[in-house]
Amino acid sequence: MNSLNNVFAFCNQKGGVGKTTTVINLGTCIAQLGFKVLIIDADPQGNATSGFGIDKNDVISTIYDNIIGNVLLKDTIIKDVIKNADLVPSNAHLAGAEVELINIENREFFLRNLIKLVKSDYDFIFIDCPPSLGLLTINALVAADKLMIPLQCEYYALEGLGQLLDTFNLVKERLNHDVDLFGVIMTMADYRTNLTNQILTEVKEFFQKKVFSAVIPRSIKLSEAPGFGKPGIVYAPHSQGVARYKLLAEEFLERLQIRCNYQNEDEENSDAESVEKDEQAGSAQETVIQKSEE
Repeated sequence: MNSLNNVFAFCNQKGGVGKTTTVINLGTCIAQLGFKVLIIDADPQGNATSGFGIDKNDVISTIYDNIIGNVLLKDTIIKDVIKNADLVPSNAHLAGAEVELINIENREFFLRNLIKLVKSDYDFIFIDCPPSLGLLTINALVAADKLMIPLQCEYYALEGLGQLLDTFNLVKERLNHDVDLFGVIMTMADYRTNLTNQILTEVKEFFQKKVFSAVIPRSIKLSEAPGFGKPGIVYAPHSQGVARYKLLAEEFLERLQIRCNYQNEDEENSDAESVEKDEQAGSAQETVIQKSEE
């Protein structure tokens, strides 16, 4: 499956909403289902890069070199960071790109033009945007076919959302008529609190069917995984957070009219086996956490 409308920008200018965690784990889930995925780290923090175990300070070229240095995207792609998933890395150098782009003509179209050359090689392309509404995010929205908004189940979840939607609508009106809002992903849910249910109700009233049914809970294992340079689905494949990301992957594909179920087949690949000891060491803590989350 190679779609002509396969570029998804994950945006929220508010940091700490689980955006990168969602890009990494949803991308990994879809890759494990056999689809070819490219993840573009467009955040100067480079967390999607390090989340796949890549030393962001030791890469030869990054998305910065693609945007500013005329390096082709295919020459920056790191192949198979996990099976079926490739990565365009990023690091702190990207922070200077917005300043360097200011006086360049058609500066909003750089990322789109780069992606065009590799788009047909992938079933899905996920762009991890920075927590801002600057030129990097605008480049991502111009390049994207669809917008995904990760939103945390917390009091200030809707703060600044209007500004994001205004930017999205402006890009759609003036720069990319084809981009659409594909979905809203609720993250960091804690059902022990009334606040989570209240936020879910408010968001569903506003976005209606755009909100995914699969809600991602707070999870120690998902938080630990980047420290080991592994997606959560590889680091702790049987954790509650990973189970929700698998449901999200199914729902994501269903919206695209692609039927594909995450069955409980043996996914005992070498990556999962390599973290078995880590999971056993933390099993007691995970049991306590899972009981509290239930």
